[in-house]
Amino acid sequence: MSTDNASATPLIEALEQTRDLLSSTTLPLATASAPQQRETVGRAVAQLDDYVLPRVRSLDAPLLAVVGGSTGAGKSTLVNALVGHPVTRSGAIRPTTRRPLLIHHPDDAAAFTSQRVLPHLARVRGKLMDPTVTAPARSESDRPVEDTGSLVLLADEKIPQGLAVLDAPDVDSVSDDNRALAAQLLSAADLWLFVTTANRYADAVPWQLLRNAAGRDITVAVVLDRVQAASAEEIRDDLRRMLNQEGLGHAPIFVVEESPLNELGMLPPPVVAPLRGWLEDLGADAQARSDIAARTLGGAVRELADTTDRTADAVEGQQRTEDHLRREVTSAFDDALAAIIDSTRDGTLLRGEVLARWQDFVGTGEFFRNLEAGIGRVRDRITAFFKGEPAPEVQVEEAIETGLQAVIVEHTARASELAERRWRDETSGQVLLAGRDLSALPENYHETTAEHIRSWQSDVMLMIQQEGAGKRTQARAMSLGVNALAVILMIGVFSMTGGLTGLEVGIAGGSGVVGTKLLEAVFGEDAVRRMSQKARENLETRIKHLLDQRAKAFLDRLDELGEHPTASELRSAAQHIRTAGEAL
Repeated sequence: MSTDNASATPLIEALEQTRDLLSSTTLPLATASAPQQRETVGRAVAQLDDYVLPRVRSLDAPLLAVVGGSTGAGKSTLVNALVGHPVTRSGAIRPTTRRPLLIHHPDDAAAFTSQRVLPHLARVRGKLMDPTVTAPARSESDRPVEDTGSLVLLADEKIPQGLAVLDAPDVDSVSDDNRALAAQLLSAADLWLFVTTANRYADAVPWQLLRNAAGRDITVAVVLDRVQAASAEEIRDDLRRMLNQEGLGHAPIFVVEESPLNELGMLPPPVVAPLRGWLEDLGADAQARSDIAARTLGGAVRELADTTDRTADAVEGQQRTEDHLRREVTSAFDDALAAIIDSTRDGTLLRGEVLARWQDFVGTGEFFRNLEAGIGRVRDRITAFFKGEPAPEVQVEEAIETGLQAVIVEHTARASELAERRWRDETSGQVLLAGRDLSALPENYHETTAEHIRSWQSDVMLMIQQEGAGKRTQARAMSLGVNALAVILMIGVFSMTGGLTGLEVGIAGGSGVVGTKLLEAVFGEDAVRRMSQKARENLETRIKHLLDQRAKAFLDRLDELGEHPTASELRSAAQHIRTAGEAL
């Protein structure tokens, strides 16, 4: 299969779409599965770039055999023996920094000098040095340094055409960067040459990697290095037993017996002859190479589909957590809104200062006694009340503002504290808060609340003015005064008497009824009902806006997480990969 093969197009499109989805999936919330799944997603994207997409675009490209293994397993010595001369010894090639080394046949250079595979590693051309020439001594500052960001390419005719060998860092290196690079290179391999020793073939770290290889259906050849001839058969049989248990029974085993090195640090050619012959046969057999590439690629594609499905599960977990955190906030502020609204309906606001100022406004008992004499006399009584006196209706307005402000601020503070406490009970919420004190109200919140209340009062007055603009009602409205009528309407909005007791019912509730009758005498019953409903809706809208602004301080933390692929998008991509990959 190559880039001009139309049968590859659906799989390439499916893989590219999946790569875009996975690279956009950050799993930002601190759920239990998120850290591990983020790493898994990162490895999947890297493998797509390093191996899967390059290979599916060109199944007939040279095989990449990665030599991996534990520290001290003799990988570099083995690579030198396969090539037939030193290439990995310090000072044997330039530059001398400790980079991974990829050795290829000169005719295969184009497959590796480009960024076709391992595109994130810079290419450095290696140059074979004369191993008989002693390199000059280096000072401490001249010692080779770790460099995991580039790949040394060395062309050598000793490597079979159609096959390249890559010497990777130790899989159990003390360097985090080296371990990560070793895993990356193994994920980009068509074929693993896994090197271990008689003393370390049962170590946990390499076996975990071998299990992963079995799960991905990677072609693996195991090199059992530094084995005493007397125990070679016994160790080989035990290793074969372990490989069978892990689903790697098909993996060939090559035993490299313990042998003295020559003056150049080279193994005797006969001890690696079986492995070298196996690699040469692969290089000469295009069909065998294609089969290995297709098998490894097919396993990688299947694993990618499974990873994408698991990522979808993690995304669903993230969404459930986000929804839960949102509900914790919205329920706290919804409860606060309901409590405030109740206080505006049940007469709570007509206690205390508001009640006292309202009594002053209507003239206490005189107001009710005059009611029996008719609305006209009540109107006269209120008009007379204003003449030559300070405007008591303003005092009622101020008392309403102060009382309503206190109720709103109190319940908003409680909701903020409750929402933060609920978030702090969750790991994801704790991370989102990140030292922020979202329960604290802004310094200007009291004034902002007062401004909303005053704006509502202004809207009520404007409504009275507009309703009294007609010729028929204008005279009556003007005789009583816009402010007075507005105050009466406000009291009517708050005078549902549930929650008041004893004298309070008689004074606040009763006078609210009287005020309503007075308004009806001026504007008519339908108009008063309409104005009362509109005034209440206006007030509740403003209160809700105040609470929504405080809830937004929490919800913004969730909104800042941004848009991410959905679980259904990821599952669809996984299925698309499986369907398109059936052609492999």
